[in-house]
Amino acid sequence: MGLLPEELVYPVSATAALRDQRHQRFGANLKLSYRQPIQLLRGWKHYLYDEMGRTYLDAYNNVPHVGHAHPRINAVTARQSRLINTNTRYLHPAQVKFADALRQRLPAHLTHCYFVTSGSEANELALRLARAYTGHRGMIVQDHAYHGHTTGTIDISPYKFNGPGGAGAPDWVEITEIADPYRGAYGYDDPDAGEKYAADIDRAIAALKARGQSLAGFIAESYPSVGGQIEPPAGYLAGVYERIRAAGGLCIADEVQTGLGRLGDAFWGFETQDALPDMVVLGKPVGSGHPVGVVITTEDIAASFANGMEFFSTFGGTTMACEIGAEVLCIVDDEGLQQNAKLQGQRLRDGLRQLQQRHMLIGDVRGRGLFLGVELVTDRTTKDPATALAGYVSNRLRDHRILIGTDGPHDNVLKIRPPLTIGAADCELLLARLDDILLEADLLN
Repeated sequence: MGLLPEELVYPVSATAALRDQRHQRFGANLKLSYRQPIQLLRGWKHYLYDEMGRTYLDAYNNVPHVGHAHPRINAVTARQSRLINTNTRYLHPAQVKFADALRQRLPAHLTHCYFVTSGSEANELALRLARAYTGHRGMIVQDHAYHGHTTGTIDISPYKFNGPGGAGAPDWVEITEIADPYRGAYGYDDPDAGEKYAADIDRAIAALKARGQSLAGFIAESYPSVGGQIEPPAGYLAGVYERIRAAGGLCIADEVQTGLGRLGDAFWGFETQDALPDMVVLGKPVGSGHPVGVVITTEDIAASFANGMEFFSTFGGTTMACEIGAEVLCIVDDEGLQQNAKLQGQRLRDGLRQLQQRHMLIGDVRGRGLFLGVELVTDRTTKDPATALAGYVSNRLRDHRILIGTDGPHDNVLKIRPPLTIGAADCELLLARLDDILLEADLLN
Protein backbone atom coordinates (compact mmCIF):
# COMPACT_ATOMS: atom_id res chain seq x y z
CA MET A 1 0.00 0.00 0.00
CA GLY A 2 2.97 2.30 -0.47
CA LEU A 3 4.06 2.52 3.17
CA LEU A 4 7.58 2.00 4.38
CA PRO A 5 7.89 -0.61 7.17
CA GLU A 6 9.16 1.93 9.69
CA GLU A 7 6.04 4.03 9.14
CA LEU A 8 3.93 1.25 10.63
CA VAL A 9 5.91 0.90 13.85
CA TYR A 10 4.79 3.02 16.80
CA PRO A 11 5.56 3.21 20.51
CA VAL A 12 2.84 1.04 22.01
CA SER A 13 0.43 2.90 24.27
CA ALA A 14 -2.15 0.72 26.01
CA THR A 15 -5.54 1.66 24.56
CA ALA A 16 -7.39 1.07 27.84
CA ALA A 17 -4.98 3.34 29.72
CA LEU A 18 -5.26 6.00 27.03
CA ARG A 19 -9.05 5.86 27.25
CA ASP A 20 -8.91 6.36 31.01
CA GLN A 21 -6.54 9.31 30.59
CA ARG A 22 -8.89 10.83 28.05
CA HIS A 23 -11.91 10.51 30.37
CA GLN A 24 -9.96 12.34 33.07
CA ARG A 25 -9.19 15.25 30.75
CA PHE A 26 -12.31 15.76 28.61
CA GLY A 27 -16.05 16.15 29.04
CA ALA A 28 -18.13 13.01 29.44
CA ASN A 29 -20.19 13.79 26.32
CA LEU A 30 -17.16 13.48 24.03
CA LYS A 31 -18.07 10.20 22.37
CA LEU A 32 -15.85 7.33 21.23
CA SER A 33 -16.86 5.05 18.39
CA TYR A 34 -17.39 1.32 18.88
CA ARG A 35 -17.74 -0.92 21.90
CA GLN A 36 -13.97 -1.42 21.84
CA PRO A 37 -12.48 1.96 20.88
CA ILE A 38 -9.59 2.02 18.42
CA GLN A 39 -6.29 3.84 18.77
CA LEU A 40 -5.46 5.01 15.24
CA LEU A 41 -2.04 6.40 14.42
CA ARG A 42 -1.76 6.32 10.64
CA GLY A 43 -3.91 6.51 7.54
CA TRP A 44 -3.38 5.88 3.84
CA LYS A 45 -6.04 6.15 1.12
CA HIS A 46 -9.03 4.25 2.58
CA TYR A 47 -6.98 2.35 5.17
CA LEU A 48 -6.25 3.09 8.81
CA TYR A 49 -3.59 1.61 11.10
CA ASP A 50 -3.68 1.17 14.86
CA GLU A 51 -0.87 1.27 17.42
CA MET A 52 0.11 -2.30 16.53
CA GLY A 53 0.20 -1.60 12.80
CA ARG A 54 -3.00 -3.56 12.12
CA THR A 55 -4.92 -2.50 9.01
CA TYR A 56 -8.54 -1.32 9.03
CA LEU A 57 -10.74 -0.69 6.01
CA ASP A 58 -12.26 2.76 6.42
CA ALA A 59 -15.75 2.63 4.93
CA TYR A 60 -17.05 5.34 7.24
CA ASN A 61 -15.01 8.53 7.29
CA ASN A 62 -16.01 10.97 4.57
CA VAL A 63 -13.69 13.70 5.87
CA PRO A 64 -10.55 12.47 4.03
CA HIS A 65 -12.43 12.89 0.76
CA VAL A 66 -9.49 12.04 -1.52
CA GLY A 67 -8.02 9.51 0.90
CA HIS A 68 -6.00 9.64 4.09
CA ALA A 69 -2.53 11.19 3.84
CA HIS A 70 -2.74 11.96 0.14
CA PRO A 71 0.80 12.73 -1.07
CA ARG A 72 -0.32 15.77 -3.05
CA ILE A 73 -2.09 17.24 -0.02
CA ASN A 74 0.98 16.52 2.08
CA ALA A 75 3.20 18.23 -0.50
CA VAL A 76 0.98 21.32 -0.68
CA THR A 77 0.87 21.51 3.12
CA ALA A 78 4.64 21.17 3.46
CA ARG A 79 5.35 23.70 0.72
CA GLN A 80 2.96 26.34 2.04
CA SER A 81 4.05 25.88 5.65
CA ARG A 82 7.58 26.83 4.59
CA LEU A 83 6.35 30.06 3.01
CA ILE A 84 3.47 31.78 4.79
CA ASN A 85 0.09 31.00 6.31
CA THR A 86 -1.84 34.21 6.70
CA ASN A 87 -5.42 35.42 6.40
CA THR A 88 -7.79 37.17 4.02
CA ARG A 89 -6.78 40.66 5.15
CA TYR A 90 -3.79 40.24 2.87
CA LEU A 91 -3.71 39.50 -0.84
CA HIS A 92 -2.60 36.09 -2.00
CA PRO A 93 -3.33 34.32 -5.31
CA ALA A 94 -4.35 31.11 -3.49
CA GLN A 95 -7.57 32.77 -2.32
CA VAL A 96 -8.65 33.59 -5.87
CA LYS A 97 -7.47 30.21 -7.16
CA PHE A 98 -9.64 28.31 -4.67
CA ALA A 99 -12.65 30.57 -5.24
CA ASP A 100 -12.37 30.16 -9.01
CA ALA A 101 -12.01 26.38 -8.71
CA LEU A 102 -15.29 26.31 -6.79
CA ARG A 103 -17.09 28.74 -9.09
CA GLN A 104 -16.16 26.69 -12.15
CA ARG A 105 -17.97 23.70 -10.65
CA LEU A 106 -21.10 25.54 -9.54
CA PRO A 107 -24.10 27.09 -11.31
CA ALA A 108 -23.24 30.46 -12.85
CA HIS A 109 -25.34 32.51 -10.42
CA LEU A 110 -23.22 31.40 -7.44
CA THR A 111 -20.30 33.81 -7.64
CA HIS A 112 -19.25 35.03 -4.19
CA CYS A 113 -17.34 32.98 -1.61
CA TYR A 114 -16.85 33.25 2.13
CA PHE A 115 -14.13 31.08 3.64
CA VAL A 116 -14.43 29.77 7.20
CA THR A 117 -13.05 26.77 9.11
CA SER A 118 -15.89 24.23 9.37
CA GLY A 119 -19.31 23.25 8.14
CA SER A 120 -20.80 24.45 11.42
CA GLU A 121 -19.28 27.89 10.96
CA ALA A 122 -20.38 27.94 7.33
CA ASN A 123 -23.99 27.06 8.16
CA GLU A 124 -24.03 29.71 10.90
CA LEU A 125 -22.81 32.24 8.34
CA ALA A 126 -25.48 31.11 5.87
CA LEU A 127 -28.11 31.95 8.50
CA ARG A 128 -26.68 35.45 8.83
CA LEU A 129 -26.68 35.92 5.07
CA ALA A 130 -30.31 34.79 4.78
CA ARG A 131 -31.38 37.17 7.51
CA ALA A 132 -29.42 40.07 6.02
CA TYR A 133 -30.97 39.57 2.60
CA THR A 134 -34.59 38.97 3.65
CA GLY A 135 -34.72 41.02 6.82
CA HIS A 136 -36.50 38.07 8.42
CA ARG A 137 -35.61 35.35 10.90
CA GLY A 138 -37.84 32.31 10.35
CA MET A 139 -36.23 29.07 9.13
CA ILE A 140 -37.66 25.78 7.92
CA VAL A 141 -35.58 22.65 8.51
CA GLN A 142 -35.99 18.93 7.92
CA ASP A 143 -36.82 16.60 10.77
CA HIS A 144 -33.78 14.95 12.39
CA ALA A 145 -31.44 17.27 10.47
CA TYR A 146 -27.99 18.16 11.76
CA HIS A 147 -26.16 21.29 10.61
CA GLY A 148 -23.50 21.88 13.26
CA HIS A 149 -22.49 22.26 16.89
CA THR A 150 -22.59 26.04 17.39
CA THR A 151 -25.47 27.66 19.26
CA GLY A 152 -26.99 28.95 16.02
CA THR A 153 -26.70 25.68 14.14
CA ILE A 154 -28.02 23.60 17.03
CA ASP A 155 -31.10 25.82 16.81
CA ILE A 156 -31.67 24.56 13.24
CA SER A 157 -30.76 20.93 14.00
CA PRO A 158 -33.71 18.82 15.25
CA TYR A 159 -31.25 15.95 15.78
CA LYS A 160 -29.77 18.11 18.54
CA PHE A 161 -32.57 20.29 19.90
CA ASN A 162 -35.06 17.40 20.03
CA GLY A 163 -32.44 14.92 21.25
CA PRO A 164 -31.01 14.24 24.72
CA GLY A 165 -30.12 17.52 26.43
CA GLY A 166 -31.92 19.58 23.79
CA ALA A 167 -34.26 22.47 24.52
CA GLY A 168 -36.68 21.96 21.63
CA ALA A 169 -37.21 24.14 18.58
CA PRO A 170 -36.95 27.93 18.89
CA ASP A 171 -40.12 29.78 17.90
CA TRP A 172 -38.44 30.96 14.68
CA VAL A 173 -37.82 27.38 13.49
CA GLU A 174 -40.40 25.07 11.92
CA ILE A 175 -39.73 21.41 11.11
CA THR A 176 -40.87 19.84 7.86
CA GLU A 177 -41.14 16.09 7.44
CA ILE A 178 -38.20 14.28 5.91
CA ALA A 179 -38.84 12.98 2.39
CA ASP A 180 -38.22 9.33 3.24
CA PRO A 181 -39.80 6.98 0.66
CA TYR A 182 -39.15 3.96 2.92
CA ARG A 183 -40.76 5.14 6.16
CA GLY A 184 -42.78 8.15 5.04
CA ALA A 185 -46.37 8.45 3.86
CA TYR A 186 -45.38 8.36 0.17
CA GLY A 187 -43.34 5.38 -0.95
CA TYR A 188 -41.04 4.33 -3.75
CA ASP A 189 -44.04 3.25 -5.82
CA ASP A 190 -45.61 6.73 -5.81
CA PRO A 191 -44.47 8.73 -8.88
CA ASP A 192 -45.68 11.95 -7.24
CA ALA A 193 -43.95 11.36 -3.90
CA GLY A 194 -41.49 14.23 -4.35
CA GLU A 195 -44.22 16.80 -4.93
CA LYS A 196 -46.34 15.41 -2.10
CA TYR A 197 -43.49 15.67 0.41
CA ALA A 198 -42.65 19.16 -0.86
CA ALA A 199 -46.23 20.27 -0.22
CA ASP A 200 -45.57 20.08 3.54
CA ILE A 201 -43.58 23.30 3.12
CA ASP A 202 -46.88 25.17 2.72
CA ARG A 203 -47.92 24.01 6.19
CA ALA A 204 -44.52 24.94 7.64
CA ILE A 205 -44.65 28.46 6.18
CA ALA A 206 -48.15 28.94 7.59
CA ALA A 207 -47.03 27.67 11.01
CA LEU A 208 -44.21 30.22 11.13
CA LYS A 209 -46.56 32.99 10.08
CA ALA A 210 -49.04 32.02 12.80
CA ARG A 211 -46.26 32.56 15.36
CA GLY A 212 -45.43 35.97 13.91
CA GLN A 213 -42.28 34.75 12.16
CA SER A 214 -41.56 35.81 8.58
CA LEU A 215 -39.54 33.44 6.42
CA ALA A 216 -35.80 33.88 5.93
CA GLY A 217 -35.10 30.53 4.34
CA PHE A 218 -34.94 26.76 4.15
CA ILE A 219 -31.79 24.76 4.88
CA ALA A 220 -31.31 21.07 4.19
CA GLU A 221 -28.72 18.56 3.19
CA SER A 222 -29.46 17.66 -0.41
CA TYR A 223 -29.46 14.02 0.79
CA PRO A 224 -30.11 13.80 4.55
CA SER A 225 -27.19 12.01 6.22
CA VAL A 226 -27.85 12.02 9.96
CA GLY A 227 -31.51 11.66 8.98
CA GLY A 228 -30.71 8.17 7.70
CA GLN A 229 -28.79 8.38 4.41
CA ILE A 230 -31.99 9.30 2.58
CA GLU A 231 -32.24 9.75 -1.17
CA PRO A 232 -35.22 12.08 -1.68
CA PRO A 233 -37.74 11.22 -4.39
CA ALA A 234 -37.41 13.00 -7.72
CA GLY A 235 -38.71 16.55 -7.75
CA TYR A 236 -38.69 16.99 -3.98
CA LEU A 237 -36.01 19.64 -3.61
CA ALA A 238 -37.13 21.62 -6.67
CA GLY A 239 -40.68 21.64 -5.29
CA VAL A 240 -39.46 22.84 -1.90
CA TYR A 241 -37.30 25.58 -3.38
CA GLU A 242 -40.19 26.85 -5.53
CA ARG A 243 -42.41 27.22 -2.46
CA ILE A 244 -39.70 28.83 -0.34
CA ARG A 245 -38.92 31.45 -2.99
CA ALA A 246 -42.60 32.20 -3.54
CA ALA A 247 -42.80 33.01 0.18
CA GLY A 248 -39.76 35.31 0.00
CA GLY A 249 -37.18 32.96 1.50
CA LEU A 250 -33.77 31.73 0.42
CA CYS A 251 -32.72 28.14 -0.29
CA ILE A 252 -29.55 26.83 1.37
CA ALA A 253 -28.00 23.55 0.21
CA ASP A 254 -25.84 21.94 2.89
CA GLU A 255 -23.46 19.94 0.68
CA VAL A 256 -20.93 19.08 3.40
CA GLN A 257 -21.72 15.36 3.20
CA THR A 258 -22.96 14.99 -0.38
CA GLY A 259 -20.89 17.34 -2.53
CA LEU A 260 -17.61 17.09 -4.43
CA GLY A 261 -18.53 14.02 -6.49
CA ARG A 262 -19.46 11.64 -3.67
CA LEU A 263 -22.79 10.78 -5.28
CA GLY A 264 -21.08 9.69 -8.49
CA ASP A 265 -23.81 10.80 -10.87
CA ALA A 266 -23.27 14.47 -10.08
CA PHE A 267 -20.73 16.73 -8.43
CA TRP A 268 -23.40 18.24 -6.15
CA GLY A 269 -26.40 16.63 -4.51
CA PHE A 270 -28.78 19.40 -5.57
CA GLU A 271 -27.97 18.66 -9.22
CA THR A 272 -29.60 15.23 -8.95
CA GLN A 273 -32.80 16.99 -7.87
CA ASP A 274 -32.76 19.61 -10.66
CA ALA A 275 -32.74 22.29 -7.98
CA LEU A 276 -30.79 25.57 -7.87
CA PRO A 277 -29.93 26.85 -4.37
CA ASP A 278 -29.21 30.45 -3.38
CA MET A 279 -26.35 29.31 -1.17
CA VAL A 280 -24.13 26.24 -1.06
CA VAL A 281 -22.36 25.25 2.15
CA LEU A 282 -19.20 23.14 2.22
CA GLY A 283 -17.21 21.73 5.12
CA LYS A 284 -14.68 19.11 6.13
CA PRO A 285 -14.35 17.02 2.91
CA VAL A 286 -13.34 20.05 0.82
CA GLY A 287 -10.16 20.19 2.92
CA SER A 288 -9.85 16.37 3.02
CA GLY A 289 -9.05 16.58 6.72
CA HIS A 290 -7.84 20.18 6.92
CA PRO A 291 -10.31 22.56 8.63
CA VAL A 292 -12.04 24.29 5.72
CA GLY A 293 -15.58 25.59 5.33
CA VAL A 294 -17.12 27.66 2.55
CA VAL A 295 -20.34 29.48 1.75
CA ILE A 296 -20.90 30.29 -1.92
CA THR A 297 -23.77 32.61 -2.80
CA THR A 298 -25.05 35.19 -5.27
CA GLU A 299 -23.78 38.71 -5.83
CA ASP A 300 -27.03 40.23 -4.53
CA ILE A 301 -27.03 38.21 -1.32
CA ALA A 302 -23.37 39.06 -0.71
CA ALA A 303 -24.14 42.75 -1.29
CA SER A 304 -26.91 42.68 1.32
CA PHE A 305 -24.45 41.29 3.87
CA ALA A 306 -21.97 44.14 3.28
CA ASN A 307 -23.86 46.42 5.66
CA GLY A 308 -20.87 48.07 7.32
CA MET A 309 -19.95 45.29 9.75
CA GLU A 310 -16.73 43.58 8.70
CA PHE A 311 -16.81 39.85 8.14
CA PHE A 312 -13.57 38.14 9.14
CA SER A 313 -12.60 34.60 10.10
CA THR A 314 -9.03 34.39 11.39
CA PHE A 315 -8.37 30.93 10.03
CA GLY A 316 -10.99 31.00 7.28
CA GLY A 317 -9.35 31.38 3.89
CA THR A 318 -5.78 31.14 5.07
CA THR A 319 -3.24 30.58 2.33
CA MET A 320 -2.79 27.01 3.58
CA ALA A 321 -6.54 26.30 3.54
CA CYS A 322 -6.99 27.74 0.06
CA GLU A 323 -4.06 25.84 -1.41
CA ILE A 324 -5.35 22.60 0.10
CA GLY A 325 -8.95 23.21 -0.98
CA ALA A 326 -7.90 23.93 -4.56
CA GLU A 327 -5.71 20.81 -4.59
CA VAL A 328 -8.56 18.62 -3.33
CA LEU A 329 -10.73 19.74 -6.24
CA CYS A 330 -7.91 19.04 -8.70
CA ILE A 331 -7.33 15.56 -7.24
CA VAL A 332 -11.01 14.67 -7.61
CA ASP A 333 -10.71 15.50 -11.31
CA ASP A 334 -7.21 14.16 -11.99
CA GLU A 335 -7.80 10.79 -10.30
CA GLY A 336 -11.33 10.28 -11.59
CA LEU A 337 -12.72 10.02 -8.08
CA GLN A 338 -16.26 11.03 -8.99
CA GLN A 339 -16.35 8.28 -11.59
CA ASN A 340 -14.88 5.86 -9.05
CA ALA A 341 -17.60 6.84 -6.59
CA LYS A 342 -20.20 6.00 -9.22
CA LEU A 343 -18.56 2.68 -10.17
CA GLN A 344 -17.82 1.40 -6.67
CA GLY A 345 -21.07 2.79 -5.34
CA GLN A 346 -22.98 0.77 -7.92
CA ARG A 347 -20.93 -2.30 -6.98
CA LEU A 348 -21.77 -1.85 -3.31
CA ARG A 349 -25.42 -1.05 -3.91
CA ASP A 350 -25.89 -4.09 -6.14
CA GLY A 351 -24.13 -6.27 -3.58
CA LEU A 352 -26.18 -4.86 -0.71
CA ARG A 353 -29.40 -5.56 -2.58
CA GLN A 354 -28.30 -9.14 -3.08
CA LEU A 355 -27.72 -9.35 0.67
CA GLN A 356 -31.22 -7.92 1.16
CA GLN A 357 -32.63 -10.96 -0.64
CA ARG A 358 -30.84 -13.27 1.82
CA HIS A 359 -31.27 -11.39 5.08
CA MET A 360 -34.72 -10.37 6.32
CA LEU A 361 -33.05 -7.86 8.64
CA ILE A 362 -32.38 -5.55 5.68
CA GLY A 363 -35.48 -3.47 5.15
CA ASP A 364 -34.05 -0.94 2.70
CA VAL A 365 -30.92 -0.24 0.68
CA ARG A 366 -30.59 3.33 -0.57
CA GLY A 367 -28.28 6.09 -1.68
CA ARG A 368 -26.06 7.00 -4.60
CA GLY A 369 -22.37 6.66 -5.24
CA LEU A 370 -20.42 6.29 -2.02
CA PHE A 371 -23.25 7.70 0.10
CA LEU A 372 -25.16 4.57 1.08
CA GLY A 373 -27.55 3.51 3.80
CA VAL A 374 -28.77 0.06 4.84
CA GLU A 375 -31.79 0.19 7.14
CA LEU A 376 -32.17 -2.79 9.48
CA VAL A 377 -35.59 -3.82 10.77
CA THR A 378 -36.81 -6.67 12.96
CA ASP A 379 -39.90 -7.09 10.77
CA ARG A 380 -40.25 -5.99 7.15
CA THR A 381 -44.01 -5.55 7.45
CA THR A 382 -44.07 -3.38 10.58
CA LYS A 383 -40.62 -1.89 9.85
CA ASP A 384 -39.76 -1.98 13.55
CA PRO A 385 -36.22 -0.59 13.76
CA ALA A 386 -33.47 -3.07 14.62
CA THR A 387 -31.47 -0.53 16.59
CA ALA A 388 -29.61 -2.97 18.82
CA LEU A 389 -28.76 -5.24 15.90
CA ALA A 390 -27.46 -2.31 13.85
CA GLY A 391 -25.07 -1.58 16.70
CA TYR A 392 -24.15 -5.25 16.83
CA VAL A 393 -23.36 -5.33 13.10
CA SER A 394 -21.27 -2.16 13.28
CA ASN A 395 -19.26 -3.46 16.22
CA ARG A 396 -18.75 -6.91 14.70
CA LEU A 397 -17.48 -5.32 11.49
CA ARG A 398 -15.07 -3.34 13.67
CA ASP A 399 -13.91 -6.68 15.12
CA HIS A 400 -13.10 -7.65 11.52
CA ARG A 401 -11.31 -4.30 11.15
CA ILE A 402 -13.91 -2.79 8.82
CA LEU A 403 -15.30 0.56 9.94
CA ILE A 404 -18.81 1.80 9.24
CA GLY A 405 -21.27 3.84 11.31
CA THR A 406 -24.94 3.89 12.27
CA ASP A 407 -27.40 6.76 12.00
CA GLY A 408 -31.01 7.73 11.44
CA PRO A 409 -33.84 8.72 13.78
CA HIS A 410 -33.80 5.17 15.24
CA ASP A 411 -30.03 4.67 14.87
CA ASN A 412 -30.74 1.56 12.80
CA VAL A 413 -29.23 2.61 9.47
CA LEU A 414 -25.78 1.31 8.54
CA LYS A 415 -23.90 4.27 7.12
CA ILE A 416 -21.33 3.57 4.39
CA ARG A 417 -19.32 6.61 3.22
CA PRO A 418 -15.68 5.66 2.50
CA PRO A 419 -13.04 7.94 1.04
CA LEU A 420 -13.51 8.12 -2.72
CA THR A 421 -10.37 6.02 -3.28
CA ILE A 422 -11.98 2.69 -2.33
CA GLY A 423 -11.59 -0.04 -4.95
CA ALA A 424 -13.40 -3.16 -6.10
CA ALA A 425 -11.53 -5.65 -3.89
CA ASP A 426 -12.30 -3.75 -0.72
CA CYS A 427 -15.95 -3.31 -1.69
CA GLU A 428 -16.20 -7.08 -2.13
CA LEU A 429 -14.46 -7.61 1.22
CA LEU A 430 -16.97 -5.33 2.94
CA LEU A 431 -19.88 -7.19 1.35
CA ALA A 432 -18.50 -10.61 2.28
CA ARG A 433 -17.89 -9.68 5.91
CA LEU A 434 -21.26 -7.99 6.17
CA ASP A 435 -22.91 -11.15 4.82
CA ASP A 436 -21.21 -13.24 7.52
CA ILE A 437 -22.17 -10.86 10.32
CA LEU A 438 -25.76 -10.54 9.15
CA LEU A 439 -25.99 -14.34 9.46
CA GLU A 440 -25.05 -13.92 13.12
CA ALA A 441 -27.53 -11.09 13.55
CA ASP A 442 -30.29 -13.14 11.90
CA LEU A 443 -29.91 -15.71 14.68
CA LEU A 444 -30.19 -12.98 17.31
CA ASN A 445 -33.35 -11.47 15.82
